[in-house]
Amino acid sequence: MKAFTLVLYITRAARGICGRQGTSIEKGTPMTVQIRSGATRRAFTLSAVGASAAIALAACGGGSTEPAASSAPADGGASATITMWTDAERSPALKEIADKFEADKGIKVDLVVKDFAAVRDDFITQAPSGKGPDVLVAPHDWLGTLVQNGVVAPIQLGDKSAEFAESSVQAMTYDGQVYGVPYAIENVALVRNAELVGETHESFDDVVAAGQSVVDAGDAEYAFLLGLDPKQADPYHAYPLQTSFGAPVFEQGDDGSYDVSQLGMNNDGGQEFAQFLADNGDKGTRVFNSNITGDIAKEKFLAGESPYFLTGPWNVPAIEEAGIDFSVDALPSAGGEAAQPFVGVNGFLVSSYTKNELAANEFVVNYLSTEAAQDALFDQGGRPPALLASFEKAADDEVIKAFGEIGAEGVPMPAAPEMQAVWADWGATELSLIKGNESDPAAAWTKMSENIEAKFNG
Repeated sequence: MKAFTLVLYITRAARGICGRQGTSIEKGTPMTVQIRSGATRRAFTLSAVGASAAIALAACGGGSTEPAASSAPADGGASATITMWTDAERSPALKEIADKFEADKGIKVDLVVKDFAAVRDDFITQAPSGKGPDVLVAPHDWLGTLVQNGVVAPIQLGDKSAEFAESSVQAMTYDGQVYGVPYAIENVALVRNAELVGETHESFDDVVAAGQSVVDAGDAEYAFLLGLDPKQADPYHAYPLQTSFGAPVFEQGDDGSYDVSQLGMNNDGGQEFAQFLADNGDKGTRVFNSNITGDIAKEKFLAGESPYFLTGPWNVPAIEEAGIDFSVDALPSAGGEAAQPFVGVNGFLVSSYTKNELAANEFVVNYLSTEAAQDALFDQGGRPPALLASFEKAADDEVIKAFGEIGAEGVPMPAAPEMQAVWADWGATELSLIKGNESDPAAAWTKMSENIEAKFNG
C-alpha cells in the first residue's frame, strides 16, 4: 500500500480552530501527515513536533463513540500526565477508563480523591496558580460560579450531543456553550411502600388520602414523608409540588435556558403554593412536619411508618437493604400542572488553566463519553446514565427506569450564580409557612420574592 507524506504548516493557532481558550499548537508549527492510499480520515497518523493531531481533532468535536487508539503523545512539550480530581465513590470506575487511556495514548491520568465539600472552592483557588487539576468531576449547578471565575473552558461535543439525554446536555450548557460531558442524572421521585399502598395515585390529594387511610388503620404513623431542614425547610425536594402551581424559580426561554432577571415564582401560582404549605403544615394537616428532618424521614420510612417518601435514588440502596417492597411513582401534582423536579447532572469539566489541553479534551470528550465509561460509572454509583445507550441498558432495572423517566420531565437546576441568592430567603419562608408563623401566606411569599429580587438589583 502506497503512503504519501505531506508537511503542513499551521496557519492559525489551535485556539482559533477549536474555539477554545488557550493555545496548544502555535502558528507556524510544522505538521507531518502520512496518508495511506484508501485510508479513512480516522486512520490518519498525525504528528506535530511530538503532539498528536488526532487529539487535536478530537478536541475540536465530533468523532465516533469509541476512541481510536494512538501511540502519539499529547501536547508537545507538556507533561505526559493529566490530573483529575474526583471523589472516592467514582474513583474505582474512573481508574479503568484512565488505564485504557494510558494504554491507548501513553498518557497517565492521575486520579486525586478529594473531599467533595471542599472541591469547588479549592478548584477556584488553585487552578490559576497551576496547582489545580486538568479535569474535574462536578455537578452542573457549579457551572455559573466556575465560569464567572474563569476556571473552566468550553468543550466541543459536536455530534456526540445527540447521544446524551437532552436535559443533561442542557444542564452542562452555560451562556450558550457546553462546558462538560455529562454522565449521570439524578432527581427526586415519590417512593411508595407497595405493601402499605398497592396502587399509584396521580394527584397529591389522592396520595395523601391513601396514606391517611393507612394511618387511620393503625398500620403507619405518617401519611407522607418529606424531610425538612430545621432552618431552611427544603425547597429542592418541594420544588415539584411548587412547579405544579405554575411557579418556577426563574422564567425559562423556549430553549430551556433560564432568565435569571425574571423571578418566575413571584406570581399567583407562588402565592397559592404558599397557602398550600401553610394549610398542610404544623397548624394544618401536618402532612409537612417541621420536626421531621431528612434523616428522620428516612428512618421512619425504613421502619415502615409511612407509605410515601419523597426522595432521590441516593436512598434506594437503604430501602432495598431494609427489604421493603417498594415502587417508584411519578411525582404527584398538587396545583393541577405538571410536577417538575429539579434535575441534577454530574459531568466532567476541563480546566481553562490546564497545560495539557489536548490530552484533557481527548480524555473527557472521547473516553468519558463512551458506553464502556458510562456503564462503569453507573455500575459504581447507581445513578441513571446520561448517555442514552447506557441508560437503555440500565433501564432494565425498573427503579432506574422510573427515576430516569421522571427526570426526563424535569428541569435542570439553575447553574447561574444568582441562584445562590435565592436559597436562603426561599427556604426560610417555606419553613415559616410550614410552622404556621405567617398570618398571610400570600403576603409572606410576595415579601420573600421582593427580597430576592432586591439582591439581584443591588
